Amino acid sequence: MKKRFFVLAGLALLTMAATASAHFQMIYTPESALEKAEAIDLKLVFTHPFEAGHTMDMGTPEQFFVVRKAKKQDLLDTLKPIQWTSLTNSGAAYETSCNLRGMGDNVFCLVPAPYYEAEEEVYIQQISKMVVNTAGFPTDWDAEIGLAAEIVPLDKPYALWTGNVFRGIVKSDGKPVPYAEIEVEYLNHEPLMEYDAFAKTAAVTAPQNAFVTMTIKANVNGEFAFGIPKAGWWGFCALGVGPDTEHKGKELSQDAVIWVQARDMN
Repeated sequence: MKKRFFVLAGLALLTMAATASAHFQMIYTPESALEKAEAIDLKLVFTHPFEAGHTMDMGTPEQFFVVRKAKKQDLLDTLKPIQWTSLTNSGAAYETSCNLRGMGDNVFCLVPAPYYEAEEEVYIQQISKMVVNTAGFPTDWDAEIGLAAEIVPLDKPYALWTGNVFRGIVKSDGKPVPYAEIEVEYLNHEPLMEYDAFAKTAAVTAPQNAFVTMTIKANVNGEFAFGIPKAGWWGFCALGVGPDTEHKGKELSQDAVIWVQARDMN
């Protein structure tokens, strides 16, 4: 991970815009708290969410499934390839739909294919989670799924007012990761589901690059907390916490990602 850090630091001096935002594997649907069960559409995109920047080409995912009431449903065969358009390019991504049933939490989990980042000479695999609840009935939101790299939430990811604190535990093969480094980004450009693209208009303007990708640290027990300053979707990415460190003879950064959604109190 030191190599990845120093390469990024060097590139930042040359191309500040290119490194202002971080890689984030998205599992996106517009609403995470639904009044009742219904069919939802999902987009799987590997991109830079704050700036709607470069979208990386996703390979065929290794796993994609949903956990509901402790039961796992495989969704890998439902994925369809799409091209997702950012403000700078288009990249290979995936979409699907899922018929939600009954009341409770639906924990969507993605294990993507490792992505080779040539500029960093490292593979990146961001194992990601996103939770959709129906009818306000809690079931699996705080469950440990058993992913190689995982953020286990301590607050409901779909029931956050603006100003609430979101807390989580970073784990590697079920064990807390002391002092894990976590990148945080805001989904600053609305995903236009029907166009497979980001909206061109940004919701906010960062006063300086440090506000684009914020970095926080977990404590000795792998726990972290972050105050949510604005409504919308927020991504948390714990860097290099997974047990696998090499892929095809290159360094592998096996990251843990979770997405949460906050709403304004009206």
